[in-house]
Amino acid sequence: MAKRSIREQNQRIALSGLLVALMLVLGFVESLIPVGSIPGIKLGLSNGVLIFAVYMLGIPTAWVLMVLKVVLSGLMFGGVSAMMYAFAGGVLSMACMSLLSRVKGIHPVTVSMVGGVAHNVGQVGLAMVMLNTPKLLYYMAILMMVGLACGALTGVCATSVMKHLKAIERKR
Repeated sequence: MAKRSIREQNQRIALSGLLVALMLVLGFVESLIPVGSIPGIKLGLSNGVLIFAVYMLGIPTAWVLMVLKVVLSGLMFGGVSAMMYAFAGGVLSMACMSLLSRVKGIHPVTVSMVGGVAHNVGQVGLAMVMLNTPKLLYYMAILMMVGLACGALTGVCATSVMKHLKAIERKR
């Protein structure tokens, strides 16, 4: 890999900061949107930013962004328990998206869908362990379906943004 200039490094850091801020804003806006009557369901808007980061900035940067989002949103909006659940979901989601994004022929929308499902599995899995209640497995089935749908939505949005940014880059 070629060495990046100081200017490119600074641009990458600035973009990363903007993406973390965007994820925090999206997370806050998402908390204001009621999605059905089932508790715990969110659209996963920040997942779209992470998909963008995986493909446009690279997997290591996407991991850093995920950790920053979890910690900062936990400190600002949720607290320690919310941070633990978000981290469990985020780690499993990022692991799956990191692996799948490297497989040729798998579309980013599919990667996002798997990420959405994995996030829900990570959170419910942690809840099952912490609360010692395997009955949450039934709830996980519902959340997996929601994760597929929301992952598809955020994946389509992220893919559209990436397509337009690549077109702008080619015009330069």
